[in-house]
Formats: sequence, C-alpha cells, structure tokens
Amino acid sequence: MKDFTEEDIKRIEDLIDEKNAPAVREEIHDLHPADIAELFQSLNLRRAEWVFDLIDDNEKKADVLMELDEEDRKKLLEGMDPEQIGHFIDLLDTDDAVDLIQELDEEDRDEVIQHIDDVEQAGDIVDLLQYDEDTAGGLMGTEMIEVNENWSMPECLKEMRRQAEDLDEIYYIYVTDNDHRLLGVLPLKKMITHPSVSRIKHVMEKDPVSVRVETPIEDVAIDFEKYDLVAMPVVDSIGRLVGQITVDDVMDEVREQSERDYQLASGISGDIDADDSILTQTKARLPWLLIGIIGGIINSLILGGFEAQIAAVAALAIFIPLIGGTGGNVGVQASAIVVQGLANGRLDIKQAWTQIGREVVVALINAIVIAGLVFIYVWLTQHHNYAICFAVGCSLFCVVIFATIFGTFVPLTLEKLKINPALATGPFIQITNDVVGLLIYVGLSKYMLELFAN
Repeated sequence: MKDFTEEDIKRIEDLIDEKNAPAVREEIHDLHPADIAELFQSLNLRRAEWVFDLIDDNEKKADVLMELDEEDRKKLLEGMDPEQIGHFIDLLDTDDAVDLIQELDEEDRDEVIQHIDDVEQAGDIVDLLQYDEDTAGGLMGTEMIEVNENWSMPECLKEMRRQAEDLDEIYYIYVTDNDHRLLGVLPLKKMITHPSVSRIKHVMEKDPVSVRVETPIEDVAIDFEKYDLVAMPVVDSIGRLVGQITVDDVMDEVREQSERDYQLASGISGDIDADDSILTQTKARLPWLLIGIIGGIINSLILGGFEAQIAAVAALAIFIPLIGGTGGNVGVQASAIVVQGLANGRLDIKQAWTQIGREVVVALINAIVIAGLVFIYVWLTQHHNYAICFAVGCSLFCVVIFATIFGTFVPLTLEKLKINPALATGPFIQITNDVVGLLIYVGLSKYMLELFAN
C-alpha cells in the first residue's frame, strides 16, 4: 500500500510534464492497481491518460480501470475507442466486465461487445446484462468451478484443473446434476481425505445457501453476513446454477449504497463526489434546499397569524426553536432506527405495526420526561406563568409523540412503495416536523392563553 504525499504528487506531475517516461514507469512499476488508481485521483485527466498509456501490462491496466471511481473511469474510457475497451473487457471477470459496460452510453455498448475476442465471455456478458444491476443477477460473475454429482474424484480433479485455468480464486466447488441444477458444494478438505470415493455425490455437502437471480442486493448482503460466507452460488427460477457472487463484490456494492444513503439522508438528491463540477453539485443539493425554503415560508405564515399573541406575550417566541429542534431530533432518531433495521434485515415490513407500537411506548416515556423537565424550567424562568408552562410542556409532549410516529411510519411506507427509506432520515422529516410542531405550539399557546386569561 502506497500513501502519496503532496511532495510525491508534485514530483510525479513534474516528471509527467517533462515527458520523462522512464522515470514515471519506475514510479508506478511496483505499485498495486489500487495505488495507481489513487494516484490518478490526484492528477488531471491529461496526465492520468499519459500515465495509463505507460503501463505495459494490459491486465494491470484493466485492474486499474476497475479500481477507479466510476466518474474517473468514465473520463478515461471516453478517450478510448471501442476496440480498445473491448480488449480490456477480455481481461476482466464477467461481473466487472458487465459493470464497466453498463457505464457506457447505450449506443457504444453493442460496438464494444463486438470487439470482445473471447466469444464465450461475450455471450456471458450479454446474458448478464439482462439482469437488473441491483439484483444478484446483476452482481454475479460466471467464473466458478462446477462438477457433476456422478463424477469420480479423479474425474473431478481433472475437470477442476481445466476450469481453474481461467480463475483468479477458487472459493467453492459446486456440484450439479445433468441439468446443471445446484445440489451441493464439495469442500476441498473432502477431496483430500476421500481421494478414491466412487461418486462426488457421496461426499458433497447438500443444500448450500444460494440466492435467486432476482434477489435484491440488500438481501444478498444480509445472507453473506448471516452465514459468514466468502462466496455464494446464484440459481435461476428452476434451481440451475448460473453464477457466483463473491464477498468483495458485495462489500463494494454495500459501500456504494451506504454512500448514496448518506447523501440522500443529508438532502443530496444525486450520487456526487467532492471533485464533481460546481453545476453537478448544485443540481444535487438545490432541490432539498428549495423545499427547506418552502417549509420556512410556511412557518413564517404560521407565525404571522400568531403575531398578536407573540406581541402580547413575547416569551412565547423564546421557545419556538426548542419545539422545532426537539421535533426534528426525535423524528430523525425514530426514522434512523427503522432504516437501520430495514437495511440489516432485523426489521421486516410485515412487522410495521409492531414497530410502530414499540415506538409509541418509547415516545410516551420520552414525551413525559422531556415535557416534565421543560415545564419545570419554564415555571422557574417565566415567573410561574402557567399559560406559558402548559403551552410549552403540552406542545413538546404532542410534538415528541407525533415526530416519533411520523419518523417510524414514513420509512416503513417508503419501503412498502419500493422507495429508498433513507430519504426519510433527511430534511424531509425535519421540515415536516418543523411545520407540524409550530402548528401544534401555536394552537396550544393560543388555547392556553385564553384558558388562563379566564
């Protein structure tokens, strides 16, 4: 692993600008593809392209491409012709090859596929492209070892050696029947301890954990964690073995999904990076900011209708931030718990009412404690003014109850509608709770002032 300092980057940039190819080759010769990709992030496109062309090993070039961020990879690919891209795809595993092709423009995909020399690989890629990229089928690769249940151990070893020539890693040996239906897995240990067994089916482990091609990636990740797997077979609707997903593929996908969810929860509507253009970042951030402004305008209209009461009892205005802030915090807490439960599989949409019931109990306890403490504080600081005490205390009680139920209900509803529930942890919850909380406070304050005036 190589950590590039500012001095390292400056030295390499100077060598590039001087067109000192031997020196640059020496700098990158022993670097891992991931380190070269990290270096490219610090270079402009012109310099990165020049360094990329200096890499002599085409397999290493292909690995560097896949280590790059999607946006950086797209920029580098734009400078290549379809034949060049097709050549690199020849060197990739099918899952990586499909990911790369999906990043190309629609009109370029067919032309690139036509330039893939390995006809079998090209066919596998075309088959994999039909699957949704957010499912097991879109994540799997076809590189794996498959043996027949009726083979003897010597036959199995011979076939394994043949198939292994095209594999970087061997995770499991999958056992299938004559129709390629998955029956079990063959541990390497049993191959060593049972060298003369008559049939593979006598020593295989039956009913391995597998997923269907249409299984969502989130569920695949849950199974990997639950069963502590390094790879998992993928089967079609009738149980035929069609591919394999490895743990590194799942980790990459989970990381990307986590980044998207974090941005969505922060009010960013697109997948952006710090080095994206100003226009791209503005387009991703602006929608929720505009919605926030609309929420603020609604709040100002509500306060405008309450102007007379605030003028009469100015102390009421002091507690407006307290009401809004508490509602926002409580709502985000509730929604975060639900989103986390949905993400890790510990909460199912079928348990919606159970979860809402639990949150109501939690909300009642929190509401009583918060409202009680604030009631005492207001009573001590506002000269025993019971109208303000009850207005603030009762408002907080109602706001905590509403925000908890709303924060629980919204992500469950979004999950039911097949919309990313992470949306519920962002500005949407805070804006809604601000508006509703202010309405509750205004209404109760007006009522309490009239009640205690009599």
